[in-house]
Amino acid sequence: MTKVSDVSNPEKIKKAYEIDFKKSKEVKGIEIKGYDFSKGFNLNKFLKSYKSTGFQASNLGTAIEIVRKMREDDATIFLAYNSNMVSSGLREIIAYLVKNKFVHVLVTTAGGVEEDIIKTMKPFILGRFDADGKKLRKDGINRIGNIFVPNDRYILFEKFMRKFLKEIYERQKKENKIFTASEIIYEMGKKIKDKNSIYYWASKNGIPTFCPALTDRAIGDNVFFFCQEHPDFKVDIAKDMVRLVNIAINAEKTGIILLGGGFVKHHVCNANLFRDGADYAVYINMETEEGGSDSQAKPDEAVSWGKIKGEFVKVYGDATIIFPLVVAGAFLE
Repeated sequence: MTKVSDVSNPEKIKKAYEIDFKKSKEVKGIEIKGYDFSKGFNLNKFLKSYKSTGFQASNLGTAIEIVRKMREDDATIFLAYNSNMVSSGLREIIAYLVKNKFVHVLVTTAGGVEEDIIKTMKPFILGRFDADGKKLRKDGINRIGNIFVPNDRYILFEKFMRKFLKEIYERQKKENKIFTASEIIYEMGKKIKDKNSIYYWASKNGIPTFCPALTDRAIGDNVFFFCQEHPDFKVDIAKDMVRLVNIAINAEKTGIILLGGGFVKHHVCNANLFRDGADYAVYINMETEEGGSDSQAKPDEAVSWGKIKGEFVKVYGDATIIFPLVVAGAFLE
């Protein structure tokens, strides 16, 4: 039978003391210290203070340092992002990077293309996370998190796509050419006049956008209806894979900036496998690796596959909060 005793035992108390106050080795490194607002505000010093703050703030500080190294090393920077990044105000920040040629290759989803174009026609509206889905559906309002997108935006986009696909199809027949997804996005960008657009600047500056899942979302919906009358319409995905990998192989150094997860994460990392890994990588998302999917995986898993070989960091958190700080710390001239 188990006995319980609450009587003090000097020998065991002495041992408990030695355990509790075990001597430690000296540790050298960055002193944990936050920003001192009593000395006024300086943006550069404020951003640098993240490195010494601890927790994810220190990872953010490391992310800024790594992106700065990408730029200093004249690396080819691959920016990969999901559609929700474009749904949000990060759209204007991505457009700023593309306008100034601070990034060199884009990898995104179909939504990451169409939502930028839709915003050139009508804006998205701030809503609520807890809005009633049934009521929104009845009112013809689509919800992306706490962002509302009334369905008239997609009706305007359908008109744009109907005309655009017809032009691409006629060129396909006339030139005997099957357009790749990146070429289609380039041609879309040429149609845009709004200088707040990502793809206006991508087309203007010759920055390729890769989207192997181009038929997802509203672009795919419009392709479906277009193909009812033109069943021989095609999009070439294979050539884009060759083009993307060649860009990675031919680069002296490469850097990956990832916003979110999903297939864009693997697509850009896998392209860098062919050169034995990217030299730099910064992940920004809220995913944890317990589910085992590539979307959730940490950068070190990509190291095991040969997709990353150099410096890397993952910042856990909302990219709409974190990425503007990275841009402010690494891209402001």
